[in-house]
Amino acid sequence: MMRRYQLYHCVSPSTSWCLLHPFSLGNARVPSSSIRSSGHLRIHSRNIFNTAMTASPFNRLVPVNSALAVDSCADNGSANAFVTFTEEDNENDAIVVKYRVPSSEIRGIVYAPPLPALSFSPLRDKILFLKRRSLTPLAELARHEEKLAGIRIDGKCNTRSRMSSYTGIGIHQLMPDDSLGPEKEVRGFPDGAKINFVSWSNDGKHLAFTIRFEQYESSSSKLRVWVADVETGTAKPLFQSPDIYLNAVFDNYVWVDNSTLLVCTIPITRGNPPKKPLVPSGPKIQSNEQKIVVQVRTFQDLLKDEYDEDLFDYYATSQLVLASLDGTMKEIGSPAVYTSMDPSPDEKYILISSIHRPYSFIVPCGRFPKKVDVWTADGKFVRELCDLPVAENIPIAFNSVRKGMRSINWRTDKPSTLYWAETQDEGDAKVEVSPRDIIYTQPAEPQESERPEILHKLDLRYGGISWCDDSLALVYESWYKTPRTRTWVISPGLKDASPRILFDRSSEDVYSDPGSPMLRRTPVGTYVIAKLRKENDDGTYVLLNGDGATPEGNIPFLDLFDINTGSKERIWESDKERYHESVVALMSDQKEGDIHLNDLKILTSKESKTENTQYYIQSWPDRKSCRITDFPHPYPQLASLQKEMIRYQRKDGVQLTATLYLPPGYDPSKDGPLPCLVWSYPGEFKSKDTAGQVRGSPNEFAGIGPTSALLWLARRFAILSGPTIPIIGEGNEEANDRYVEQLVSSAEAAVKEVIRRGVAHPNKIAVGGHSYGAFMTANLLAHAPHLFACGIARSGAYNRTLTPFGFQNEDRTLWEATNTYVQMSPFMSANKIKKPILLIHGEEDNNSGTLTMQSDRFFNALKGHGSLCRLVILPFESHGYAARESIMHVLWETDRWLQKHFAAGGGGAAELADDFKVGNSIPGKVINVITFPSFGPGT
Repeated sequence: MMRRYQLYHCVSPSTSWCLLHPFSLGNARVPSSSIRSSGHLRIHSRNIFNTAMTASPFNRLVPVNSALAVDSCADNGSANAFVTFTEEDNENDAIVVKYRVPSSEIRGIVYAPPLPALSFSPLRDKILFLKRRSLTPLAELARHEEKLAGIRIDGKCNTRSRMSSYTGIGIHQLMPDDSLGPEKEVRGFPDGAKINFVSWSNDGKHLAFTIRFEQYESSSSKLRVWVADVETGTAKPLFQSPDIYLNAVFDNYVWVDNSTLLVCTIPITRGNPPKKPLVPSGPKIQSNEQKIVVQVRTFQDLLKDEYDEDLFDYYATSQLVLASLDGTMKEIGSPAVYTSMDPSPDEKYILISSIHRPYSFIVPCGRFPKKVDVWTADGKFVRELCDLPVAENIPIAFNSVRKGMRSINWRTDKPSTLYWAETQDEGDAKVEVSPRDIIYTQPAEPQESERPEILHKLDLRYGGISWCDDSLALVYESWYKTPRTRTWVISPGLKDASPRILFDRSSEDVYSDPGSPMLRRTPVGTYVIAKLRKENDDGTYVLLNGDGATPEGNIPFLDLFDINTGSKERIWESDKERYHESVVALMSDQKEGDIHLNDLKILTSKESKTENTQYYIQSWPDRKSCRITDFPHPYPQLASLQKEMIRYQRKDGVQLTATLYLPPGYDPSKDGPLPCLVWSYPGEFKSKDTAGQVRGSPNEFAGIGPTSALLWLARRFAILSGPTIPIIGEGNEEANDRYVEQLVSSAEAAVKEVIRRGVAHPNKIAVGGHSYGAFMTANLLAHAPHLFACGIARSGAYNRTLTPFGFQNEDRTLWEATNTYVQMSPFMSANKIKKPILLIHGEEDNNSGTLTMQSDRFFNALKGHGSLCRLVILPFESHGYAARESIMHVLWETDRWLQKHFAAGGGGAAELADDFKVGNSIPGKVINVITFPSFGPGT
């Protein structure tokens, strides 16, 4: 849906700020009785930790106002929690149940005020600064969640749970000289409101957004829709009635025209949530008496019984309401579980998608029976496009899809024309058939005998269309196993024009990537391929915007590309000596017709190793550049950090790269080797050549998120970030069949390189990663104990027999590749892990495959072999960590682990220079697990 100017901001602790699409630039006090007794804690210890258990761990729990007791830089938390923060690092207190905070050096970076998110108006004459707070208080994550059909719902807000939010909206005028005018603050809503789902009207005169409050026992925590006049900044509620609330479990609202919104509301007649029966009506039964092959990955939070089905319906059912800015409103359609609403470009129709019963207990809601209809803009039913059955048996092979119509959308270059794809292989990627996909098109209201028209046939899997007009559209297809990607040029309005391939290349080959066509906004608010023209030239030109991957790193570019001849002219390129620049969007697309090259105006970003991202407007023909932002450096204490993209070679000849960071002022001749943290994530490839290609830029700014490994630059560590760990399977070979061998070889090469450079102390090299990176970490400690002194593994999966129907990029089942599953599982090699390993996991991990049980069982396996290990379970956290308290404690745990086991001085890669001889293991066996008490409403 390319016409919607809606900004979604969810919890994302890994980024400091973001520029959001569609610009593509798109108080509760917890009673003390709620704290669990010590019987709920899983604490096991030996040796030096025994003395910590002489007193109850709850003796140290005292109420404080969230993280405010730690540092005045922390933002104002709205809820109190019974947690204690401390910096003391007494080894006897290491398993006391309380939240800790890391050193002031690390804390100062994490607490840095976040920069705003930006959004330009549809007419490119104004810009929003969406203001944000830093970290979410744990009390917000502690809110009760309903885990239903693969999603998590906050029942008090009737939204997806764990939404982050904005704290304010500032409007700046973009002046004629491309500078920014003074800020005009959107006002009118109460102080303390949390803002979400900010959306421009098509004409740019109004903003819609939602506000909510954190009042746990009040219905006012539900979302209300507000609208602001952009010229005055004054906001008011969209609905006059205070009893109309937004249902944001799926879609929420959309502008139908410049004065009307279609809103998913909570039905006014809805009563209280269904109550769980005290006595079940019968056993829970699943049956496959028809012998249907159903292979699904380890989806979480699925429906379990009839009560869950009723609860899902209760929260997900919406009543659609047409609401005008003048206060009038009209209910349309019947209450249903509506999942998307998409107005046609001419604003005459609305494409409505919904899901319905019978639901499934083995797949999430995205595979439930799905119905897609066309309605008129005033809510009258026109026709049903499809009603698809539940999709439980989609094969696990990559590129397998659902049967029937899929990817149903409006053509962005037509008033009200639909298009979609249909598989010809029953959705099974293992079936050989030609064509594999067919793309169809049809008007919203076809004539009685008018059948869908075939637009194009594809032998690979359909991947989308970029529309321009009747003479030009680009169709994309790809295939994972090959890997291959193709771009077709078609003329949708010319019956005698034959499709032709524009680009045909390996999707892994970043050096050959020609870039993507830049899109321009149409007068009706959709986006189409921008056509350019030159003086005295009849060629058909488009703009290709690319990353410009090269052996020296990315050098982004903008090419003027003749779509007919294939010739291209580079009209803009990033400064490759000092800066990393990139084209963000067109700024000269307000008028109809082709854009003259001399009138071209673009928005670019610019950054360097030590200068954070700023935004510029560049104009042709004189290429004048005007800076429009002046964001302060987010962490000036690291402004002079040292960064280098390094290259080295694996013993099988594969070229590898990594980014080496060194702390400010580091001098190898004076300071000598540093403790080093290696943080990475493996990737699969089909070719050695493409696996060795350089990705990223040496001049990119070092963005440091709240859990980033780069935080340890403040502790005078060397950081080897993202060393490539390619797992290659050329030809008919499957990459994972040689996973361990290639993993160890890549790690050896990386460690050898940092030692050769003299920046890393051989006895003080640690390895870490998150998710699949945690899986990597455990495997390296099992199979390459000579390389690392210790490891940090966050939210990983360690036993692949618990994910029997595929994982990551492995689409063979456990029964098809038993040896691979077993050999790749560090759980099966727990007896080999002798180096200290810190395991961290969210108690409510929602990611497929990485159940919290994975860390529990892996820890028990390690403990059973006397390994030195520690397990930290974070209450209320999902796969990524969001709460301020959790993040601070993760950083404390990690810092403690590194300082403790580097100081021990045993193990590591001290023998590396001598042909990688195995080093000594760390003496002593210490086993410790800590699980924080869950506290909050209902516990």
